[in-house]
Amino acid sequence: MKAFGVDIGGSGIKGAPVDLVRGDLAEERHKVLTPHPAAPAAVVDTVCEVVEHFGHRGPVGITFPGVVVDGHTLTAANVDEGWVGLDATDHFEQALGLPVALLNDADAAGVAEMAFGAGRDRGGVVITLTFGTGIGSALFVDGVLVPNTELGHLELDGHEAEKRASSAAREKHDLSWPKWAERVDAYLAHVEMLFSPQLVIIGGGVSRKADKFLPHLKRRRAEIVPAQLQNNAGIVGAAMAAAKLG
Repeated sequence: MKAFGVDIGGSGIKGAPVDLVRGDLAEERHKVLTPHPAAPAAVVDTVCEVVEHFGHRGPVGITFPGVVVDGHTLTAANVDEGWVGLDATDHFEQALGLPVALLNDADAAGVAEMAFGAGRDRGGVVITLTFGTGIGSALFVDGVLVPNTELGHLELDGHEAEKRASSAAREKHDLSWPKWAERVDAYLAHVEMLFSPQLVIIGGGVSRKADKFLPHLKRRRAEIVPAQLQNNAGIVGAAMAAAKLG
């Protein structure tokens, strides 16, 4: 069974058909740079470009880097403020002429990791954290998602955590991997104190380079592992949502 997913990120918008039996991309993904400013009309046009690249006709799952409730985008930390309060699902459906399932980007990645990756068959409290332009989070209790947790906006050293410990912050401040790991470690300590997870899955683009920072993290009660689906998790999770539309 195949479905189609699109992952909207701060730097790129990427999509592909997904094999939902294997939990992997069915074709090589197509990526287009995220427009700046990332205003609704420009992002919608770019999503259409990604979908049309494959000639896809059918339901589309789309991730969004912010809170999504009943198809409306309620926050916009790393995209244009024009998204706040928007009926985004309707905008995408009108432009694509296709049914759309819209969900938070980190939730999508987490759902995919729980179904096909590092969280498969794991109970208890599991948190996935995606380190990219910001820090996304997905919280699961016995496999059930608690949506829109947005733990990247927790305070860390007087700042939002994602301003200190995201992958973008590492690049902006030219931090070595060990130095960046110190910031990540402080963030993980805070998350562990609040939620007492049994498992924390580190996703986003940095999961491809887990060997550069995971060895520098302190041992915690929680098991800390890299995401197995890496940066494709959002696309897979979006496609899983699209499949539920029928």
